[in-house]
Amino acid sequence: MLTSTSIRKKSTGKSWLKQFIRSWQLYVLLLPALVYFFIFCYMPIAGIQIAFRDYTAIGGIWNSAWVGVKHFQRFFASIQFETLLLNTVKLSVYSLLWGFPFPIILAILLNETRHTRLKKVVQTLTYAPHFISTVVLVSMITLFLSPTNGIVNKVVAELGGTAKDFMGSEELFRPIYIISGIWQDCGWSSIIYIAALAGVDQELYEAAQIDGANRLQKIWYIDIPGILPTAVTIFIMNCGNILNVGYEKVYLMQNSLNQSASEIISTYVYKVGLVKAQFSYTTAIGLFNSVINLCLLLAVNKIAKKTSDVSLF
Repeated sequence: MLTSTSIRKKSTGKSWLKQFIRSWQLYVLLLPALVYFFIFCYMPIAGIQIAFRDYTAIGGIWNSAWVGVKHFQRFFASIQFETLLLNTVKLSVYSLLWGFPFPIILAILLNETRHTRLKKVVQTLTYAPHFISTVVLVSMITLFLSPTNGIVNKVVAELGGTAKDFMGSEELFRPIYIISGIWQDCGWSSIIYIAALAGVDQELYEAAQIDGANRLQKIWYIDIPGILPTAVTIFIMNCGNILNVGYEKVYLMQNSLNQSASEIISTYVYKVGLVKAQFSYTTAIGLFNSVINLCLLLAVNKIAKKTSDVSLF
């Protein structure tokens, strides 16, 4: 005798099969992306067990000795643990807090610009830095901030100040990193907000115009609520990458004078894991990173869902 549950399962299976047959071309187009993610994102997950083994290239993953949480304990007991964690969190959080509003502000300003040619020029100038490679960007920063012939120090000297070694200063490392990051990515990051503003119902602006609202009131009551779901989603995703500060730019800006402020988890993993070939130890650090980021993502997502009713899932 068929129950209602089994009947529902059969009907659901049949409807899914019909949908698949009707739209099989779309699933075929989706197949390369699924294969890519499976090969490069899911299959490497098996390598996580290196964090729990004393990995050797000769023995391979499966034949290396199982040591449990030995490498995690080593990292937590390391004298560098607190410094690495604090430097990483500070650099990431400061970058997020200072850099997050700028693309939104730029998008709103461009949306309010009525001069088409000026708007295109500003967009081109703000988008262009995104395509500069990290190596070229750091080289530019080094040249501009050079204590001997850098343009910044020349201006300081002309104004009666004293030349300063900006790149060798612990206190200035984070501001330089953050400001250069804003300059490079602000324009590119604003694209998604410009797209969100383009989707705002134009009747809202017409109604506000009839009610006598000025530009600032339109921005506050129409533009900002219109892009708020997008902004919250991006903020949640950024919070899920708090400890994932890329090592390239930091490593290139790093020197012996600013290392106490510039040594972060990713640069430490690069030096110890790849240069010194301590694969198990650095895999454990990477797994610790991922777990903390996942916890932050889930926490921020839950808070956002309760406060703004916007979330990733």
